[in-house]
Amino acid sequence: MSGNKTTPRGRDAKSGQFIPVREAQRRPSTTVVERVAVRSPAPKRKAGR
Repeated sequence: MSGNKTTPRGRDAKSGQFIPVREAQRRPSTTVVERVAVRSPAPKRKAGR
């Protein structure tokens, strides 16, 4: 699994919405800090094709 980039993301455990990591660390009983894979950008297409 080397080479895959991940970043920490805070998530509210009740609603499932992403929240700032600092806020998630302040409220550990109702939030989760998880590692989310970073997607590489889609390849650009040439115009006219």
